[in-house]
Amino acid sequence: MTAAGPSRILLVDDREENLLALEAILGGLGHELLRATSGQQALKHLLVEDVSLILLDVQMPEMDGYETAAHIKSRLRTQDIPIIFLTAIDREAHQAYRGYAAGAVDFLAKPFDPWVLRAKVEVFLGLQQERRQLLMRAQDLERRLEAVGGENLDAALARVERLLLMAADGARPEGPLAEALDGLRDVRNDLSGPVELNR
Repeated sequence: MTAAGPSRILLVDDREENLLALEAILGGLGHELLRATSGQQALKHLLVEDVSLILLDVQMPEMDGYETAAHIKSRLRTQDIPIIFLTAIDREAHQAYRGYAAGAVDFLAKPFDPWVLRAKVEVFLGLQQERRQLLMRAQDLERRLEAVGGENLDAALARVERLLLMAADGARPEGPLAEALDGLRDVRNDLSGPVELNR
């Protein structure tokens, strides 16, 4: 699974050689790579840049990766950006747990296999692209439902009910027709309240 087009990836590491290595590994994928050498600098980038994925080093001075991730996840604008933690810390389970608890979608210990990193980056970018498309569809559906409004739904339901009565020679429809009419009423009732979407 790959992302539909070029995405923006934020690389966060306090060591220049690590940033250069990440750029060398990911450069051929065709995505825009932003770099930050501290948690503070990463947070500043995220104030003005739309980012699809963050590769975040755990061990950094002043603000470590866990604290940086906590700030990222606390902001409405950035809370849904996937974070992959990169760390030279030993592979003990509690370190990975701490990373996932901080909001990471994955946790890679250094040195990591470049091909594994590239594959994971493409998978998470693809998932993020799909998530954005679903959110756009949900927002479009919400706009359409608001445009229809309750009165139009009532009028449409009344028109369908009249047609069904005419088809049944004036008698109250029974069987499948009655079930269909009741189903339409249920839909109307469901749509007349506020539409709640999971974001």
